[in-house]
Amino acid sequence: MNGLRQWFLWLVGEEPRPRLVPARAYVPTAQSAPAPAPTPALTGPPGGRSFSLWDRKLDHYPSPRRRGFLLAMVVLTTIITYYQQYVGGAVGPSILAHFQMTFRFYLTISVASSVFGMAASLLAGLADRWGRANMIVFGLLAASLTTAFAVPLAKTEWQFAAALCVIGFMEGVILVASPALVRDFSPQVRRGAAMGFWTLGPVVASLIVSEVASNTLKSLHPWEDQYHIAGVTGLVMFVIAFLTLRELSPQLRDQVLYSLRERVVIEARARGLDIGAATSKPWRQMVQWDIVVPALGVSLFLLVYISAVAFFVIYFSSVFGFTQAQSNGLGNWFWAADAITVVAVGFLSDRIGVRKPIMVVAATIAVVMTAIFATRATHPATSYDSFIVILVVLSASRGAAYAPWMASFTETIEHRNPALVATGLAVWGWTVRLVTAVALLALPFVVTSATTIVDYAPQVQALSIHYAPEIATAKAIEPATLKELQSKSPPKSAIPLAVRQIVATEHVTASVALQHLLALRALPASDRAFLAAHGKQVLAAKEQSPKQWEHWWLICMAGQLLFIPTIFLLVGRWRPSAARRDLEEHDRLVEQERAQLPEEVLVPV
Repeated sequence: MNGLRQWFLWLVGEEPRPRLVPARAYVPTAQSAPAPAPTPALTGPPGGRSFSLWDRKLDHYPSPRRRGFLLAMVVLTTIITYYQQYVGGAVGPSILAHFQMTFRFYLTISVASSVFGMAASLLAGLADRWGRANMIVFGLLAASLTTAFAVPLAKTEWQFAAALCVIGFMEGVILVASPALVRDFSPQVRRGAAMGFWTLGPVVASLIVSEVASNTLKSLHPWEDQYHIAGVTGLVMFVIAFLTLRELSPQLRDQVLYSLRERVVIEARARGLDIGAATSKPWRQMVQWDIVVPALGVSLFLLVYISAVAFFVIYFSSVFGFTQAQSNGLGNWFWAADAITVVAVGFLSDRIGVRKPIMVVAATIAVVMTAIFATRATHPATSYDSFIVILVVLSASRGAAYAPWMASFTETIEHRNPALVATGLAVWGWTVRLVTAVALLALPFVVTSATTIVDYAPQVQALSIHYAPEIATAKAIEPATLKELQSKSPPKSAIPLAVRQIVATEHVTASVALQHLLALRALPASDRAFLAAHGKQVLAAKEQSPKQWEHWWLICMAGQLLFIPTIFLLVGRWRPSAARRDLEEHDRLVEQERAQLPEEVLVPV
């Protein structure tokens, strides 16, 4: 019973977790501002300062229940933001058809959106000075209004492009500010679970996109409806976040919090923290090898994820002939496996106290599964169920590496300077957006057939079905005879010759063959020209497409391989026994510091 009570108290934040092993030792540095002479804790109400919709700062750590609520708000806001960012991927073919947009132009829009996101990520680094909460709240408002109204009402492809760039910019802001806020409310001993929940944002968003699309596209045919649903959902979330979301004051968030038992010590230190000095020359402090190289490594690791968001529907529909609903159904399995894994492995990395071994093992499995997935591209008979199994294992292994990586990366930033967490995350966000833009630019040069298939295959297929009898008649006529019939002044002998060839091939009477020939000649000139110009081109592209997609997925696998050595640059122990010794030393330092504090500030924690 005592053990159960201990675990319950840990879950609600009242006790340290039993037998916990830390991710890294706590070593006071100039950046973490060791306590000066004992000072009283910050004054104010236990939960923070008075209620304000603009000044959202808390001068005290919130209670465990409120802390959990605030973390949930950040996660939900992130989910909705990415839902709006990803919704276009579920109806990409419909958008292309509606605007008569080429695939290359569509990719250019995505690249432009990523570039705007890159700029926004750097701007979001100012969250170390300006705070995080308002950036998240009002960024969500702008993205939601654009999604709900600007995108569905776009009349031209350029208006559509401009709206997507606005959404990309706001996503870039939230991409940096939201994990920074999660870090602020998450001591290192629970960082894995917290970042696992934050990682649910993009993952659950992708799952929601697939789930909503696969269940509504049959009844809500217009692609605009998918944006209406996402935008209205975002506006509802904005109202909730506007009324409830808060953040820690700079004096509190600019320190390293190892466990919730240190709240009193951290609050006592806050009076002696020089915020201006701690945040001076932020980029010089954060553009370091152990920040930039891991950020690049994980960006390459995410190539599979980026490709899944942007191209899964196009890939499965063009190569394997699945419908949009079926392709989104495969996405459901992919994202669901990821969502479960990031949380479970986040908790696991906190429980055993080390993250690097988990990352290495999980990334290795992801490499193997991506290689298997790549080989399926050249096996068109691969069943739907086989893809489910492959995608579930691939996605789970990818998520198992990413959640502890996010925790370890934020701990590495803290090791440099805990006052510049948003700046460090801005380096990561900028790098992710850069790799995304390069990947979107590179794909048409690797999968050269994709442009032809996306641009022309749907219309070629539609015309082929509509004019199936006429196309069969054309195939029955020898090429030389067909060429004579298509000339401006066909010779009189061409028609009887064509009739005989149709009779011989289709085994019909001469009168029926003549009717088929007349129907062929009555085919509209524009449709005949389109089939003549692009029919063989599409057939050739479909033959080349599987091998080219296999090459692309192998490139993604190479990115995963390059990610593995960058893990070694992050802070953190490899062996639980060494981490256990760090915990004991850290507890000793904390108790020494607590012993120096006056009795009146040692309130129960």
